[in-house]
Amino acid sequence: MEKVQKRTKIVATLGPASAKKETLTSMIAKGVDVCRLNFSHGSQADHLAVIKTIREISKEHQLNIGILADLQGPKIRIGKMKEGGAILLNNAEVEITTSELIGNEQRVYITYPDFPKDVKTGEIILLDDGKIQLRVMHTNHVDTVRCEVVHGGVLTSRKGVNLPNTKVSIPSLTEEDLDNLSFVLEHDVEWIGMSFVRTADDIRRLKEIIRDKKKTARVIAKIEKPEAIENIDEIISVTDGIMVARGDLGVEMPMEDVPVLQKMIVKKCRDAAKPVIIATQMLESMITTPRPTRAEVNDVANSVLDGADAVMLSGETSVGEFPEIVIETMSKIIVHVEQTSYPYYIAKRPEQIVESRIPDAICSSSIYLAEKTNASAIVAMTFSGYTAFEISSYRPNADIYIFTGNTVLLNTLSLLWGVRTFFYDKFESTDGSINDVNSLLKEKNLVDTGQIVINTASTPLHKKGRTNTIKVTEVE
Repeated sequence: MEKVQKRTKIVATLGPASAKKETLTSMIAKGVDVCRLNFSHGSQADHLAVIKTIREISKEHQLNIGILADLQGPKIRIGKMKEGGAILLNNAEVEITTSELIGNEQRVYITYPDFPKDVKTGEIILLDDGKIQLRVMHTNHVDTVRCEVVHGGVLTSRKGVNLPNTKVSIPSLTEEDLDNLSFVLEHDVEWIGMSFVRTADDIRRLKEIIRDKKKTARVIAKIEKPEAIENIDEIISVTDGIMVARGDLGVEMPMEDVPVLQKMIVKKCRDAAKPVIIATQMLESMITTPRPTRAEVNDVANSVLDGADAVMLSGETSVGEFPEIVIETMSKIIVHVEQTSYPYYIAKRPEQIVESRIPDAICSSSIYLAEKTNASAIVAMTFSGYTAFEISSYRPNADIYIFTGNTVLLNTLSLLWGVRTFFYDKFESTDGSINDVNSLLKEKNLVDTGQIVINTASTPLHKKGRTNTIKVTEVE
């Protein structure tokens, strides 16, 4: 398989439109690097079939395709409504109750049992992605909240509820999430997406569960709540990666804030060497049409220029009519930006951590040397993956090739900007291994005679210690 090569990665959500092996194989060839399983939809049996398909394709074509299992989290929804939905008129009053019933213009059922206890008078309630807006007039703190309709509309069954002003007491991991988490850990999925993260403690709890099960999956914190923005620095410090989930974030916060927040979060993630994904409505119109809008093309291009590790597709590839064309389109935009106007070697302010000062200095030196020698590649040998995260975060205009004997890392690092991974476990001497990996790259036509390569490793290699060695090599 000849896979499209680009530095910014593509995360594609899989579903009925893309689950077939032939379709998914074509999508991967056209640019998919990480497959997202959305646990808001589908059964575990459906997801298991897709996991097996991804692993088969990776094995057959010698690729390292990562899997991101996205847990639903505490999504609050309206219950069943009368046929055709209820028309909520401006200034009308409506009761929201935790007692299950078929909703109408007077009363609506909500799936969140503690809703009457958590909301306060004057708070705003948004329904159906903010299309309908209510204001709390009174709560009995038991089972009923009386609201005034601020902006009305037709409310149909199972629409989402956003509470931008409310401190909700619902846990970030529901019983359903915990069941799905056990399932994906059992099948060694590389990345876990945590929805509606509010504080760093949410991430710590999830990581503790993963550790207790003796698994190595890494955590992506989905930023979609105002509370997460308030706690963004601490969340970034404890998580392994971030997703800017612009859908709910744009509902719960002023929409004009989202582009600025996106840029701020990307910069903070790069400074911390944590991968960042930009998600939601990137090529939304392509769910039903084979061409994107000009605004969507600009959005994808700007996310790439911001320095995101990855851009993500949701409905476009899970239920859309043109999943392969969508990937082709997104790859074309990314490649064009990277070839014509990408700001390589973006300055960053690395964290000053005493324990990692030597590997950090080696990584930043490798970037400096790559830029000054016009190196074609930075080649790192790593067991923990730390070097890959750090080098990638500098966004160098050199290919990043990572060699590791840690098989878990091969798929995990597929999310990182610019990184390509190779299995290598012949760690004998530093010089010998550096010559060996450079020869392997030459055999694969990834480097040519006369090109400069920057190599990093740890000495002695067999101890699998922290990176402490750097070498500038001219390929023979």
